[in-house]
Amino acid sequence: MSRLAKKPIQIPEKTEVALSGDMVRVKGPLGELSRTFPHVVEVRMEGKELTVNLRSGDRDHYPLSGTAVAHMKNMIAGVNKAYEKKLLIEGVGFKADTKGDMLHLALGFSHPVVVAIPAGLKVTTEKGVITISGIDKDLVGQFSAKIRAMKEPEPYKGKGIRYSDEVVRRKQGKKTA
Repeated sequence: MSRLAKKPIQIPEKTEVALSGDMVRVKGPLGELSRTFPHVVEVRMEGKELTVNLRSGDRDHYPLSGTAVAHMKNMIAGVNKAYEKKLLIEGVGFKADTKGDMLHLALGFSHPVVVAIPAGLKVTTEKGVITISGIDKDLVGQFSAKIRAMKEPEPYKGKGIRYSDEVVRRKQGKKTA
């Protein structure tokens, strides 16, 4: 079994956890998240602690216990403090704008790119910066990766969309004779 699953998960104040079958529902000050885990993972609540065990001793199921613990920790952390990712847009004429629940991007194509913002996420745009925040870590990461994939940074001039903490290795380009 994973090392993470051997330690109990502490439930902070102002956070409620409800178990029903294989579903775990976490409610906190920022919202509510729920997730269904595989049947081989058993989740128990004892006071203000969650413990994770495997129902079977099959070695193939060991990784599921660690994954379940990581998801539960992310859910508990998310309902208390929202996750946030920042994307930087670099390039002449590249810009982003939010209108309602749509994100409008100008990325140097012959047409504007319009992306629907998923429910549960808040997207704000400033000059050259897109900030994506929400309580679901998976959703924040998936949407930011989708936006970045629309125009990945290129190594010669660094144009494109990149994460704020991402470093783009630059290439020299061709030399003149």
